[in-house]
Amino acid sequence: MRIIARLDVKNEYVIKGVQMEGLRKIGNPNEMARNYYAGGIDEIIFIDCVASLYDRPSIFPILRRASEEIFVPITIGGGIKSLDDVEAALDAGADKVAINTAATRAPALITEVAKRYGSQCVVGSIQSKKSSDSWEAYVDAGRERTGLRVVEWARRLEELGAGELLITSVDRDGTRSGFDVEVIAAVNQEVGIPVVAAGGFGKLEHATELLRRAEPSGICFSSVLHYNKMSVDQLKAIPGIQRGRSSR
Repeated sequence: MRIIARLDVKNEYVIKGVQMEGLRKIGNPNEMARNYYAGGIDEIIFIDCVASLYDRPSIFPILRRASEEIFVPITIGGGIKSLDDVEAALDAGADKVAINTAATRAPALITEVAKRYGSQCVVGSIQSKKSSDSWEAYVDAGRERTGLRVVEWARRLEELGAGELLITSVDRDGTRSGFDVEVIAAVNQEVGIPVVAAGGFGKLEHATELLRRAEPSGICFSSVLHYNKMSVDQLKAIPGIQRGRSSR
C-alpha cells in the first residue's frame, strides 16, 4: 500500500478546494514536496491545474527541481496530450504521466505511450462523479461530462495499455467526508492493474473502511497533509498500510 501526496498546482502555488471548486492557495510546491519526502512519503503526484489554459503543461520547472531533491516516484498530470509532452515530462524528471482529458478524446494515445515508454509509465486518470446508479467520468476539473461510465472506461484504459489507474472522486474531493469506496471497489474488481484512490479522506476510519472494502494499491492525500492535520507517520500507522517507501 502506497501513501501518496497529491499536489495540485496553479501558477506556481499548491492549491486546494472543495469538489475542485473555490480553490485556495496553500504554499510552495517544491517546499511542500520536500517536506513530505523528508516525512517518509512513498510517492508524489503533481497535477498542473492550468495546463489547459496554456495548452501545455506549465510546471516543468517545478518538476525539474523536485526530481533533484526527491527520490521517490513522481507522477505528473495535467495537459499531457501527446508523445512529445510525455517525453518532455520524463526529461524533466517525472517517472509516470497521468493522462485524463487526452485519453477520453484520443484513446490511442495511451497505447502509443505504453508502447514507447512501457505501461508502468502510464497512469489512466479518471475524475469520477456519481450518476444515478453508476459513475460518470468527467474532465476539466469535474466540469465537463464525457458520457463514459467509470468502470467501463477503467477497463478500457487497462486494455489500451495503462499500467495504473488514479480514481479521483469529484463528489468527495476536499470534503473530508470519506472516500467513494463503492467506485474504487467496483473498479478494482474489474481490472488487474493497480488502482489509486483520491478524494475524501478526513479521518483514520475513512482509510480503514477503504482498505477493508476496496483494497486499493495506493491512497492519495492532500488536504490532511497540506493543513497539517496528520503526518505521514500517522497515515502509515493505519492498520493495513505497510511501512516502507518506493525508490526511483
